[in-house]
Amino acid sequence: MPSSPSSSAQEARRRLAAQLRDLRAEARITGREFAQHAGWADATTVTKIENAQRTITPDHIRLWCRICGASGQREAELLAEQRMVIQMWISYRELGRRVGLNATQKMGTGDLFERLSVFRSYQTKLPHGLLQTQAFMTGVLLGVREERHVEVDDVAEAVAERMSRQRFLRTHRRFLFIVEEAVLRYSMFSHRTHREQLQHLLQVMGWPSISFGVIPMSADRDGYRVRESFEIMDDSRTTIELISGFLSLTHPDEVAMYTEAWDRLAALAVHGDQARALVLSALAAFDDQDGTCQTR
Repeated sequence: MPSSPSSSAQEARRRLAAQLRDLRAEARITGREFAQHAGWADATTVTKIENAQRTITPDHIRLWCRICGASGQREAELLAEQRMVIQMWISYRELGRRVGLNATQKMGTGDLFERLSVFRSYQTKLPHGLLQTQAFMTGVLLGVREERHVEVDDVAEAVAERMSRQRFLRTHRRFLFIVEEAVLRYSMFSHRTHREQLQHLLQVMGWPSISFGVIPMSADRDGYRVRESFEIMDDSRTTIELISGFLSLTHPDEVAMYTEAWDRLAALAVHGDQARALVLSALAAFDDQDGTCQTR
């Protein structure tokens, strides 16, 4: 099955495969007999699927349930688990270059924002997409397309899709954002784009649905290091976008680990006037850089 840096994703695949193996064992059907019923030449495919060495599809679930005489309820449970396993890890390499950015991000988040009540985000590289300006977001996705060698040019569609999600910021939902101060100061695009982005942050910081915190570079971290960027949705799902793929965790123990990390990071952050001062300081730094360039 697809490789993943997440031990939980790998374990979920092994757990699903083991259930198919148990289903066959309970029906007292050997691997060779199962292969004959399935119309396969030998038991090789059976072994690979039951040892999580091949991707388990909905058709595989239905085949195992039919041959082993499983109930409709059991089939529905296994199909639900198979969907969860597939959604846990989206490998960009396995998607290939022909799958555009818009389709990829829909696979990663789907309609999660429609059902959302409380959203928490910790960012170490960029302002979250929900807080990005159109120009900043376009620059980000153009870079992503180049890095992943995506052949489909759907950046405009992907930007439009992401920008449309910002409508949720105007609803009753609660959005809690924390960024490392360095996020405010990274220079990846034109200074104009960065200034517009920082000015936008100053505006949205006052919205009723938003809490925006910044962890100062000078913060006493007490040994608590910078973590990977992550999001938590309603204490039920944690998502992390990695270089190689998109990871979605739903196991309560793992979500709890990220919730604990969030709480510790939130304790380091400043809010309100202090956070605004850090954004203004970053904004002034871009202005100073432009002034320096003009006087040379």
